[in-house]
Amino acid sequence: MSRIGKLPIEMPKDVKLSFSDSVLTVQGPKGRLTRQIMSCVTLDISETRIIVARNDENTATRAAHGLTRTLINNMVTGVTKGFHTNLEINGVGYRAEVKGSELVLSLGYSHPVNFPIPDGIAIEVEKMTKLSVKGFDKELVGQTAAKIRSFRGPEPYKGKGIKYADETILRKAGKTGKK
Repeated sequence: MSRIGKLPIEMPKDVKLSFSDSVLTVQGPKGRLTRQIMSCVTLDISETRIIVARNDENTATRAAHGLTRTLINNMVTGVTKGFHTNLEINGVGYRAEVKGSELVLSLGYSHPVNFPIPDGIAIEVEKMTKLSVKGFDKELVGQTAAKIRSFRGPEPYKGKGIKYADETILRKAGKTGKK
């Protein structure tokens, strides 16, 4: 039995859940999420918790068991608390600002990088070098942060670029003169 898959998902009181035709909809104070549930697992839904069970012992079903439980738990957590990812910008002249529904990044290129902010995502900029990506869909928050980071990933010599706040950059030694 999957150690993660067998754990029950506790349901907060302010979350509404509907499940029909293998489509699970979770609605809470922060938003509404919908996901197609695989047919190899079954859901036992009660007022206070959800239990995910698998139909057989195939390898694919066993893998889907823990995955499905985690995805549903992320949906419940997202509509109640939400998710956030912090990014840092390092480099002389590198900065970010939000203009309307776009994030404008100056990253040392000859032009500013304009990134349209997706629906369901809020980006806060503090001190022009620290970004916070917030939202209720964990996948969308992570994908948005990864896309912003991809515009100028951190380089290993001086550490210039965009990195996650908790990321450690392995630094390389630069060139040395002749001896």
